[in-house]
Amino acid sequence: MHDEKALRRKFTKLKGAMDERMTRLWAGAEADALGYGGLAAIVRATGLASSTVQRGRREFRSGVTQKDIVKVRRKGGGRRPHEEVYPDLVTKLEALVDPVTRGDPESPLRWTCKSTVVLSDEMFWRHGIRVSHQTIARLLRDADYSLQAPSKTVEGAQHPDRDAQFKHINAKAAQCLANGEPFISVDTKKKELVGNFRNQGKEWQPQGIPELVDVHDFPDDAVGKAVPYGVYDVGDNSAFVSVGTDHDTAAFAVASIETWWKRMGSKRYPDANDIYVSADAGGSNGNRSRLWKTELQRLADKLNKSIHVSHFPPGTSKWNKIEHRVFSFITMNWRGRPLRTFEAVVNLIGSTTTSAGLVVRAKLDQHKYPTGIAIPDDVMNELRIEREAFHGDWNYVIRPRGAS
Repeated sequence: MHDEKALRRKFTKLKGAMDERMTRLWAGAEADALGYGGLAAIVRATGLASSTVQRGRREFRSGVTQKDIVKVRRKGGGRRPHEEVYPDLVTKLEALVDPVTRGDPESPLRWTCKSTVVLSDEMFWRHGIRVSHQTIARLLRDADYSLQAPSKTVEGAQHPDRDAQFKHINAKAAQCLANGEPFISVDTKKKELVGNFRNQGKEWQPQGIPELVDVHDFPDDAVGKAVPYGVYDVGDNSAFVSVGTDHDTAAFAVASIETWWKRMGSKRYPDANDIYVSADAGGSNGNRSRLWKTELQRLADKLNKSIHVSHFPPGTSKWNKIEHRVFSFITMNWRGRPLRTFEAVVNLIGSTTTSAGLVVRAKLDQHKYPTGIAIPDDVMNELRIEREAFHGDWNYVIRPRGAS
């Protein structure tokens, strides 16, 4: 397999010193030297047309002499790049990819399950823009997308309405962003032992002076266990993380949402009458949790606002926006640093930023959230829940009981 990254680096350094003919000859010479598969590797690495590389290879094989060198087009000649002809091309490509974008919660890198050929066809049929699949591949690489091999991580069969629910959530998010309404993504990050324990990853330290941590990570030696519950504002690209010290319950989850609203949400959306929430189907914010719905009703009554909830289908939690837009960067920010105290956890979360302008606020929540709370039927019957026509178990609205 050819090293396309090395080819891309070489081409990037040389292309400024080569005219059109020399670029073609260089590409053809490299493709010829690589042998089988070399032409495709050069095309992927440089973004040149396959016909251009083939012509350069033919010219290279036939031999090049001084008399063969002819006048070439001036710099800037030829067809303009697609991005110049269609300034909104990248934006439209992101819109095609984003509803089905996949990402590892621990990695900011993104990948798409649509092929470049399919995206090329959709770009023409939806927007009337003819663009080759090679150009689509180049634009995706520039936007930090990559091809990924399948990973055996799915347990059990996928729900038949999985994709339909993804599109339903995406449509709601788009509507909220267009109307300036709050749309938040919520979830619990992996719980962390607090103490003098080794944290995965590396950071720069003076040579020979590493952080000294305990040999064994025994829970009994821990100060406690940090439970980070995050609320990500998709429209504002900001997040609030409540670091709990007790149990990860539905009461803790809703309390975190309430704190986000008081500290951040109410300032950005002072006139909002509705709050839209996307959450996993399990855990403290599961769609079957009675306590989750009861606590949301309490919050709706307190804020006098309707709370719209959409759950991701079972087994798809890593597609939740907060996973790859917030939690992955928190993990990167504290890699290699022992989480010795709860204050250290809060400070490291609160100092997380990205080049895209992400702002994260964090607060320690030392309240007690007991488990095993049962909600009787008569309390559930008093909740003002309106279930949507499409999967009412996943999509519903909780209205404030004081409103008409």
